Amino acid sequence: MAEDKKQKKDPEGSLPKGKFPKNKFNFYWIYGIIAMIFIALTFTNWGTGVKEIDWGELKDMLNQQEIEKIVVVNGKEAEIYIKKEALSSSKYDEVREQGYQGAGPHYKHTIGSYDTFKEDIENAQKGLSDPIYLKNVNKENWSGEILSWVLPLIFIVVVWIVIMRMMSRGGGGGTQIFNIGKSKAQLYDKETAVNVNFTDVAGLEEAKVEVMEIVDFLKKPGKYTNLGGKIPKGALLVGPPGTGKTLLAKAVAGEAQVPFFSISGSDFVEMFVGVGASRVRDLFKQAKEKAPCIIFIDEIDAIGRARGKNPLTGANDERENTLNQLLTEMDGFQSNTGVIILAATNRADILDRALLRAGRFDRQIHVELPDLEERKAIFNVHTKQLKLDTSVDLDFLAKQTPGFSGADIANVCNESALIAARHDKKQIEKQDFLDAVDRIIGGLEKKNKIISAAEKKVIAYHEAGHAGVSWLTDHAHPLVKVTIVPRGKSLGAAWYLPEERQITTFEQMFDELTATLGGRASEEVNFGKVSTGALNDLEKVTKLAFNMVVYFGLNDKVGNISYYDSTGQQEYSFNKPYSEKTAQLIDQEISKLVEEAYKRAVTIVKENKVNIVKLAMKLLEKEVIFREDMVEIFGERPYDDEKIKIEKEAAEEVKKLKENNGKKKLKSPKSQKNTKPEDEEEVETVVDDKPLLRE
Repeated sequence: MAEDKKQKKDPEGSLPKGKFPKNKFNFYWIYGIIAMIFIALTFTNWGTGVKEIDWGELKDMLNQQEIEKIVVVNGKEAEIYIKKEALSSSKYDEVREQGYQGAGPHYKHTIGSYDTFKEDIENAQKGLSDPIYLKNVNKENWSGEILSWVLPLIFIVVVWIVIMRMMSRGGGGGTQIFNIGKSKAQLYDKETAVNVNFTDVAGLEEAKVEVMEIVDFLKKPGKYTNLGGKIPKGALLVGPPGTGKTLLAKAVAGEAQVPFFSISGSDFVEMFVGVGASRVRDLFKQAKEKAPCIIFIDEIDAIGRARGKNPLTGANDERENTLNQLLTEMDGFQSNTGVIILAATNRADILDRALLRAGRFDRQIHVELPDLEERKAIFNVHTKQLKLDTSVDLDFLAKQTPGFSGADIANVCNESALIAARHDKKQIEKQDFLDAVDRIIGGLEKKNKIISAAEKKVIAYHEAGHAGVSWLTDHAHPLVKVTIVPRGKSLGAAWYLPEERQITTFEQMFDELTATLGGRASEEVNFGKVSTGALNDLEKVTKLAFNMVVYFGLNDKVGNISYYDSTGQQEYSFNKPYSEKTAQLIDQEISKLVEEAYKRAVTIVKENKVNIVKLAMKLLEKEVIFREDMVEIFGERPYDDEKIKIEKEAAEEVKKLKENNGKKKLKSPKSQKNTKPEDEEEVETVVDDKPLLRE
């Protein structure tokens, strides 16, 4: 009985048996029905579907006096009515079969000119006792006239509906024009959870500590509110491209277990005025309804650029209106309790100062390029899915990729897999990773590029000059590999292993200038002339020398002055921050600095010409040489041991200072007095233009 009471489902299991889905009524069906009716009225000749005859047949009927009357409709068509007694003739069997034997009309005839037709009718009936006279009738084609103005109206309505739908789709994803101001943020909640968490984010330990505190507040707000604390309303992730800012935000979304709104800064800006501000209001409205929650705005510099700095735009800029609304929503008259905002940008220097003040983006979380240990951790994450050979050492790969971002390392891992597959290998070997690094840094090898023997010789001596001078200077980066195989746009290349240092001295920069000019110096010493192959080298040394003189204050004549603009607004200015006289001095000092480095490079090449020639010959023979070949020709680099010794001495000195500081005895609370010692004074310290009193 229980089975009988159950409704039987259809094969798809969606409807009970014997029942059919009801089609929902659509108002647009009415438009289609009306259009079909008018088309039918226009193209259907109701009641006049009779046979058309020519003038010869009509004249024959007139002569036999079988026509009862002729009615001319609108001066264009003649309707012929046959007498009832004549219809019984076999001549009109066709009319009787079609059912037109009634009142008529029975035939029709199209006329060209009414006057000519009237004259022909009169001439055809001359001598007849009972002639037929024409009768004129005007008939209105209501269906055609109505359709003539209804169809354009319907067309306009349809076009309007299509345009409105397209606009609403582009503006807010809805089906009405009013949805254009709706937020386009993607919501991640329990149903659409993000699978990324903090374990998937390698490195970035300091940044993770900052954002984990935000996640912890959302999970356990009482832990902070019981002490009277308030969580920061906003956190700004700042760092170079590819360092993992968006990935870190995804991890926050995966860990927080609260609604997470994700949107790009460019999604606020539309071609319609006021749409950006409207979307900001709608976004915060949705966020308040789902609080506590997180809003993530990627590439916030699209709307957060400093206001009023660009003279080419007016005051009523749509982007500025959007920024004003965002500032109001973040810390305006109404509070946003439980709504935390994360944003990411790599151009924090151009953001508006009001956006970075306390109460809005309270914290700036710097996501920098990974160091050695962080690169190793990133390699460990991205190589989990790869089939690695036993020769692959992640420590070695981390050392070979200084300055690489997380995105670059992910690209190295993927490129190594592609290279191994290209050579039909079952596992990814160490050489595949090295080839991937070379591919990303220098570009694709072009072994088939046609280079003459003379050009190849010049390239070999040029690269040998780079390698030799860098090997023989104190602070230049250690050499890894030199090649004369064309790669990308370069005809040759030298790979170095830069030291990971946070500050740089004049001597270190000057050594880098000297090593970079070593290629051109080698050409001059060995061939007595130089070529255009040093274009990239000259570009590098010019920029480095400019930075040394203008930004870093490493020039005696210019002095301890820096013209660096940390706000990023100098690009909008048409004036330089220094006078013309200073500009001339800067040009002279840059030229002098580069020429001194070049003379030094020439001197080093001349003193070691024999070894550099040997290195060039080996390059021509093998096309690629490594550090071992440099050791064979020049011997061990003497500066490496000295640097290691200096580093150890500095580390030991820091260790002793810490130990001595820990041995100092603290005063007991009873012996401490509230009065200050006589030798201790109040010192005023200025931090960010705000004076602070410290004891």
